[in-house]
Amino acid sequence: MTLLARLASDVQLMFRRPPRQQYAALCYRVKKKTGEIEVLLLTSRDTGRWVIPKGWPMDGRTAYEVAAREAYEEAGVRGTVESEILGTYSYPKVLKNGLSVTCRVQVYALEVASIAKNFKEKGERKTEWVSCDEGATRVHEPELREIFVLFKRRMQEQFAAGIPKQIPAE
Repeated sequence: MTLLARLASDVQLMFRRPPRQQYAALCYRVKKKTGEIEVLLLTSRDTGRWVIPKGWPMDGRTAYEVAAREAYEEAGVRGTVESEILGTYSYPKVLKNGLSVTCRVQVYALEVASIAKNFKEKGERKTEWVSCDEGATRVHEPELREIFVLFKRRMQEQFAAGIPKQIPAE
């Protein structure tokens, strides 16, 4: 197959395939003294851009369980993950073969209770706790930015309504 024919075939596959599904965790904590909400960002291994932990579906696990597992493997955080989708976003993922595919990501909120000293991808990424506003400015995907904004609003409404958020003791 000539290079041109292969490229044409790859382009056709790109447009024909439905988006690939991934699951992500928007990891957060509430500062005990101030009540301020912080979200966890980490860098991607390939480009170094700021992202949230995410991964591919796993047999025998629900979407939110996958999100929680990815949060632990990529950032070493554990906590309580919500079973309801917080939001969705899309991004272009470049696969190992060089082909770019669209990934659709379902995001689940995860309230962080503990941070491990050692975890699978330790040393492969930078992590940073930031405000929701800062998180929205650092990520590249517009739909993910909107998820940060909506999450901040939701948490403010919960606090205003007097709905307690409990952070488990470390």
